[in-house]
Parts: sequence; structure tokens; C-alpha cells
Amino acid sequence: MYLPKFSLTLVTAAVLSGLLSACQPAAEAQSSEAVVAAAEQQSGVQPVLDLFERVTGSQPTNVHLVLVQDSQPDWYQVEAKDGQLYVSANALTALSYGTYEYLRQTGALSVSWEGSRVALPAQFADYPAERVTSLFAQRSYLNVCAYGYSSPWWGWDRWQEELDWMALHGVNNPVAMEGQEYIWQQLWHEFGVADTELASYFSGPAFTPWQRMGNIEGHEGPLPAQYIQKKRALQKQILKRMSDYGMKPVVPAFSGYVPKEFKTLFPQAKISAMPKWSGFAHETYWLDPADPLFAKVAKRFIELYNAEYGAQQYYLMDAFNEMLPPVSEQHRYQDLAGYGEALYQSLAQAAPNAVWVMQGWMFGSDQHFWDLPSIDAFLSRVPDQKLMIHDIGNDRFDVWQKAKGFYNKQWVFGFIHNYGGSNPVYADLDYYRDKVAVAMQHPDKGNLTGYGVFPEGIHSNSVAYEFMFDLAWQGQAEVTLSWLEQYLKARYGQTSPALLSAWNKVYKAVLSTKYWEPRWWEGSAGAYLLAKRPSLEYLRYTGAPGNLALLDQAVRELAALPVAERSTLLSYDLVDFARHAASQHIDMLLQHSMLAYQQHKVAEGDLRRQQAKQLMLATDALMASQQESLFSWVADARAYADNEADAALYERNARLQVSRWGGNKLKDYASKAWHGLYAQYYLPRWELMLDELKMAAGQGKVLDETKVEQKLLDFEQAWLDQPLATPLVAPADPYAAVQHIQQLISDSKAPPSNL
Repeated sequence: MYLPKFSLTLVTAAVLSGLLSACQPAAEAQSSEAVVAAAEQQSGVQPVLDLFERVTGSQPTNVHLVLVQDSQPDWYQVEAKDGQLYVSANALTALSYGTYEYLRQTGALSVSWEGSRVALPAQFADYPAERVTSLFAQRSYLNVCAYGYSSPWWGWDRWQEELDWMALHGVNNPVAMEGQEYIWQQLWHEFGVADTELASYFSGPAFTPWQRMGNIEGHEGPLPAQYIQKKRALQKQILKRMSDYGMKPVVPAFSGYVPKEFKTLFPQAKISAMPKWSGFAHETYWLDPADPLFAKVAKRFIELYNAEYGAQQYYLMDAFNEMLPPVSEQHRYQDLAGYGEALYQSLAQAAPNAVWVMQGWMFGSDQHFWDLPSIDAFLSRVPDQKLMIHDIGNDRFDVWQKAKGFYNKQWVFGFIHNYGGSNPVYADLDYYRDKVAVAMQHPDKGNLTGYGVFPEGIHSNSVAYEFMFDLAWQGQAEVTLSWLEQYLKARYGQTSPALLSAWNKVYKAVLSTKYWEPRWWEGSAGAYLLAKRPSLEYLRYTGAPGNLALLDQAVRELAALPVAERSTLLSYDLVDFARHAASQHIDMLLQHSMLAYQQHKVAEGDLRRQQAKQLMLATDALMASQQESLFSWVADARAYADNEADAALYERNARLQVSRWGGNKLKDYASKAWHGLYAQYYLPRWELMLDELKMAAGQGKVLDETKVEQKLLDFEQAWLDQPLATPLVAPADPYAAVQHIQQLISDSKAPPSNL
């Protein structure tokens, strides 16, 4: 949930609104008087008025919004005159973004996951009319995985906040995945699958995205009927609000994965057992698109979905997301071309005006399979205007350049940034800007129509998302400290030389890192070594990206700012930076301790592990002030239930996802820097490892790593059923708490004595 809003400044009653029906040249600024005259006649901006009332608490009388009907690419125009602000646009998401961008630019409004700051002026300074046109037709948002890592326990109130956030950031092509289990349930019933089979088929609430993509089935279920019904009602609310904002969502379609019972019900159908995903013990089952049954199932899914939620333009079908297509090497390209054509036709038969959307992730993540002829073949028989590729992974892969802009198919250039909902502090503002510029200017960009941000999880690094969505409108703009200065003024209400100096260091230390390598280091997940299942293998780890020394300096400077400059959001950011830095120092202390024990330097190993423990506990306490914790995640899960049995199921789902996940490869993939996890999960897990290592050192033996691995597995399994301790009270003075942590870090750097 959002933190409470800050008190409002100079915000008053109703806003003048309207609709200007006459088309105007896209590059020609309109006079504010003409805008107001038209607005007095008609109205079409009520959703945006309601949005600003929700985020500011009221409606200012000196802001006037107008919607213009034209066929130009999305644009907005801002003008301030005689103390009044006039914003017009030809799309509601352009209108909301344009208004927000101007208010943010002038320091009057900041809206983030961590909270909002509102300080609208009584009079706006004169500002000449300026029109800005979007660089992209589609501005996409959200990853299918975010529906597991962030939103499984969200109700309408939280979704409404997120939809408002989307509109403020200009999103018009969001990924909308809720409510589909209700359709799958109906579909499988119609094809004869019994309820007893479905009970063991659907995965639990925290794992539904991977069930939907065909990666897993039956993992930590069952999926309660109440959950399915809640998400059904929720999806209707979500799609209604998206429609109100003029957004065109991406909704699900059938990509081929069926319950195992289909093999019995339809023995003549071509159904393949797919390779087991990411270390899971159970395979999933895929119906070949060339089989006549595929078209029947696909058509019925669309019919059921549209009857329940309404027809849409964009439908997501990912048949091979991290799953390799079953092809014969002799006929590889013919098989792939046939798959692509059959998938498209399965949608076109039921929704001839629809566009098939697929993620381009598989082309990068499984690039050993998807060579260029394979990509070309798979796309070759689909009409260019009937396929859109969400190329989500450009912070890791450059598939589009190799694939010639996906051979003239529509595509959306995007970044994932966040993996697993994990929350290290990082971004690379310069990289994002430069990559967008390269894509727009490249001779092989093909039919590039959109831009998107596709995080697997949210609620961290707000500065990155604020900046990335600005690129959809200002992609050629230089990244300088002037952008950060405007961002900070809106977020904190003021800036100072000392604040800007500290943030300049933050920018160089952690906002110049395009990918956080440690979170998937040599197949072991977790943003920090601290969050990974302990192993001696981590002695080979050579450190995280970024500049830790510079980050430490920035944290010290921010913690020393005078009281007059300390705002709620500045305190929040300081805690974020401090725990990120502390976690890296903990990693180094854990390495030093393991190495000392391995070298039979028991006293030094004891010292370093004690220093690591002190720092872990202090950091855990510091994070009690943050919006999310292990306790809030579990509490939200339990609160979503309708009875105690479901509450227990949801809690286990929630705890399992941020720890062992599933299979044998995904452990710690969704680990978090959260209050509760440091003290109650990571610390005892590392204590177990270090105890075993110390014992072996004292006996002059080599550590039995197989034995230790089993003990760690036993601890992780037992932890899932242990009651959580009571959460700590957040420190009364986070600045003093951060300074204490910095002192612990400084002490740990001193050379050991008397050892």
C-alpha cells in the first residue's frame, strides 16, 4: 500500500474541463482562450479530473483540462497565463501525463509507490504554450510476472492507485492479466476436465503467472474458488478503468497448454509433454497448434473471455516462454513457420480484428535455439499488422537489431529493469536514454511502434520508472543533473547544494548500472550473497556493480543534512540507499568469515561473522520503516483470504515465493531486502552454514558441503511453517539509525587486532 499522502498545499475546488472537437494541426499551439471557450461547451475529461482529485485530495480551480478530437499521434500542450494552467491533449493518458509532467517539472507534484507530495500553487507563473508529441503510439507497462511478484493480494483500492499511476505516466498499452482463471475453469469444464483434476491442476495464488505461461502446473495449490471469483470481479473493474482512460490493454489468449487429462480425454490429439521447467519435477502438456483440437480450444477461450470481460484489440499468446518448441531438426524451419501461422489463425478465427501480442523474451533467453532463421521462420506467415512483439529485455539482450527489427512486424522496445520483485537500488539512466535513441534512429528498426517498461515486480527504484516513462515523450533529451534536480524538487519540496552533491554521488554510484548481475550470479539467485542459499562457491564472487565507496559517501552526506531539509520521502530514500550499501558490506564480511574459517583462522572468522550479524540486525531494524516487509507481505496474503484454511494456504504461498520458490533452480529468485527476512531467514541460514564451517575448521576437516546443503534445505522447509516473530518498531530517528549503521561499517573495515 502507499504511505499516507502528505498534507496538501493551496489546493481548492472544481476544475474547468472540456472537449475541443475541431481538429487542429498537431504542431500548432492553440490559444488558452480558445481552449477554455471549447471547454465550456463540452466535457470529456472526467476520468482525469477524478484521477487528480484522488492523488491531490481535491481539485484546483486554476488548472483547466481539455480533450481534443483528432487523428494525430498522441500529444499534449501546456500553457500558463495570468496565474492559470491550461493543458490540452488528444488522448486522456497524454492529458494526465502532460499535466503531471508540468506539475512535477515545477516542483508542485510527485506521485510514487512510496507516497505523494502535493504542493499546488495558488498562481502559476507564465509559461508559453508548448506542445509535446509522444515518440511512440504504444506506451506499455507491466510484466506478466508482476501478477505473481507484486499484485496477487491486491484488491481494487490498490489497483486503482496503480491505474492512476499508469495514467500519470502516459501508459496506454498495459498488460492486464487478472481474472483469467475463471475463464480457464469454464473452458476446461466444457472440454470434460473434472473438478477433481482441476484441483490438482491450478497452482497457488503466488504462482499463477507461470501456470498461465505453461511453465508449471499444480504448484502449491489448490487455487480456492473465492480467489478465482475475487479476481474475476477485479478484472472487470480494472478493464473498466483502463477503458475510461482510453487505454488498450493486452489480455490473455490460448497458447496451447492443457491439463494432463486431455491426453486421456483426447487420445488422438497431438499433445506433447514439454521439458520440465527450471528444475521442477513435473512436466506440462502442450497441444500442437496444427492439431484440429487446438483451434476449437483457442476459439472457445476467446469466446468465453470476450463474453465475460468484453472484446479487446490485443491478445497475449506466449507458446514458448522459456520452453523450447518441439521441432524436428530435419524440418525445423517449416515446423516453426507452421507453429507461428497456426497460433495466429487460432486467434484470427475468433477475433479477426485482434492483434496477437507475444513477448520477445524467449528470443534472448533461449538464443541458443532461436537463431535468426528460426525467428524469421516463426514470424514469416503472420500478417505484419496482426502481430506485435513486446521486446521487453533490452537491458540484457539486443535481439531486435540482430533480427532486423523483427522483420517488419509491429514491436515495442522496452526494459524489464526489475527481476523477481527483488529490490536492489540500481538503474542506468544514461543507458536507457541512449538505447531508446539508438532504436529510434537505427536503419534496421523495422516497424517500431511502441515503447514500454516491463518490470517483473514493482515498489522500488521510483526514480528509474519516472525517468524511463519520460523517455516516451522526451527520448532525445540529455540526461543531466538538471533532470534529477527537477525530480528531487518535486519529490522533496526543496533542494540544496548539499542534497544535490549527495545525489550526484548516488547517480554515479548506483544509477549508472544497467543490470544487477549478483541477482543471478552463476545460476544462484538473490540480489546479494546474503540473500542466497549459503555456499563456499561465493568465495569466487568478485563484487557487485556500481561504486560502493561513493554510495557510502552519499549516504553519509544525506544522513548529515540539516533537519530543515529532511522530508518523509527523503528519509525513505536514505533508508533505501543505506540498506543497499549495508547489504554489500555484509556480503564482504560473510566472504571474509568463510575464508578465515576455511584457512582455520577461527578467531578472525568469529570476528567477521559477528560484525556481519550486527550489521544484518541493524539493517533489518532500519527497514522496519519501509512500506513493504516480510510481515506486510504475509499480512496482505492472509487478509485476502475468506477463511482460516485459505489464509494458511496464502501465507505459505507468500513465504515460499520469497524463499525457496520451487524447482531446484529458482531458490531465492524473489528474495527481498525486507524487514523480517534479514533477521528471521537470511541470518539463521548463514549462521547454520558458518557454524558447520567453524566446526570443520576446529577439527581440521574439510567442510562436507553435501551435508550442509541438506541442513539448509531442512531449515528452509521448517521455516515455512514456523510462526513469524513480532515485527520491530521502526526507528524513531532514521538518520541516527543510518549513522549507526555507517559506524558499524567503518568499524568492520578496521584491521583485526589480537587475533
